[in-house]
Amino acid sequence: MNIHEYQAKDLLKEYQVAVPEGIAAFTVEEAVKAAEFLKQKGTTLFVVKAQIHAGGRGKGRTKKTGAKGVILARSVGEVRKAAESLLGDTLVTIQTGETGKKVERLYITDGVDIKNEYYVGVTLDRTRNKNVIMVSTEGGVEIEKVAAETPEKIVKEWVEPGLPLQGHQARRLAFALGLTGDPFKKAVKFIMALYKAFDKTDASIVEINPLALTADDDVVALDAKINFDDNALFRQTEICKLRDKSEEDPLEVEAVESDLNYIKLDGNVGCMVNGAGLAMATMDMIKLAGGEPANFLDVGGGANVDTVRNGFRIILKDPNVEAILINIFGGIVRCDRVANGILEAVKDPAIAKKLESMPLIVRLQGTNAEEGKKIIDESGLNVISAVLLKEAAQEVTRAISA
Repeated sequence: MNIHEYQAKDLLKEYQVAVPEGIAAFTVEEAVKAAEFLKQKGTTLFVVKAQIHAGGRGKGRTKKTGAKGVILARSVGEVRKAAESLLGDTLVTIQTGETGKKVERLYITDGVDIKNEYYVGVTLDRTRNKNVIMVSTEGGVEIEKVAAETPEKIVKEWVEPGLPLQGHQARRLAFALGLTGDPFKKAVKFIMALYKAFDKTDASIVEINPLALTADDDVVALDAKINFDDNALFRQTEICKLRDKSEEDPLEVEAVESDLNYIKLDGNVGCMVNGAGLAMATMDMIKLAGGEPANFLDVGGGANVDTVRNGFRIILKDPNVEAILINIFGGIVRCDRVANGILEAVKDPAIAKKLESMPLIVRLQGTNAEEGKKIIDESGLNVISAVLLKEAAQEVTRAISA
C-alpha cells in the first residue's frame, strides 16, 4: 500500500524524523489558508507540491496548464496561482505514463535554504534476508541511475533480524555522507529515527530523496516515500486509514475486496491462475509464445465458484483483454471442482455474453485433472482445452492472431 508524501511526513514526525513544516490542501482556498498559516510562522518561500502516487513530480507537467508538479512560490498570491494551475488538472510524469494522474490534493510546505542534498532509503534485501539501510551523496536524482552508473556512491548497512539499527552503523552511514560536527550528529539521529519508523510501521520501503542539509545545518527530509507490506496491514489499522483508493487501479481495488491477488498489466491475454509462482510462470510462457499478459491474477489455493466468477468479472472489465487463459494446478483444490466452478461462473449472463466472442483456454493439471478436463470438454462451451502449459500459451496466442 502506498501513501501520499504529506501522509508519509506526518507519520515520520511521530517517530521524531525531522521534516519541514507543511499542510495538506484539497481546495485553492485551503492552500491559501495553509500558506497564510506558514507565513505567520516565518515562512518566506513556499513549495506547492502535487500529491499523486508517482515519482518525478518536479519534472512532470499538467496537461491543461503545463504547470510543474512542484512549484516554488514567494507569496501567498503565488501559492493561490500555483494551486489553481494544479488542482483538478492531470499531472504526467515519467512514472505515470501519458495517461497521467488527476491532482486532487496539494502539500504546501516551507521552502528551506538547501546547502546539500543526499539520499537515504530503507528496505528488505531479499538476497540476504535482512533489512538494509542505504545512503548516498547523490541526492535529488534517481537512485536507480546512481546504482547503475556509480554504485560505489551508495553505502549500505545491513541490520540483523530481531535487532534494531546499531548506533555505530548509523554513525558509519552519516560519516559516508561526508558530514561532520553538528550536522553529523543530526544525521545520526535522523537515520536512527528513520529506521525505527520503517520497522514499527511494517513498511516495505522508506525513501528520503532528497535528504537536505540546510543553511542552518539542519538535516531534514525534503521528500518522503513510504510503501507498506500488504501482508502486515492487519496490524496497522491506523495506517490502513491513509489509503487513497482514487490513486489505485479500480480493478485492483475490486480484486482486493474480492480477496483476489490482481495486478493490471498492459497486454491482451487475461490470466487466471491458482498460486503466485504458477501465475508468474504462466505469464513468462505467454511472453515466450509471443503474447502479452494483461494481468497477474492469483485466485488462491482454494479456488471455488465465487473466486472464479469474480476473477472472470475483473478480467473482462479490462478492454484490452482479447483472450483468457485459465491455468490451474490441482493440489489443495481438485481440478474437477475447479472445472465445475468454471461452468457455474460462466452461467452469469454478463460473463457468458462476453465469452461468446472471446477465446477461452483452460489447462488443468494435478488432482483429478482428467476428470476436470472431461467436464470442460463435454460442457458445450467454446473452450480450448490444453494439457501442457506451453501448449496452452501457444493456443491463446494463436487464438488472438486468428
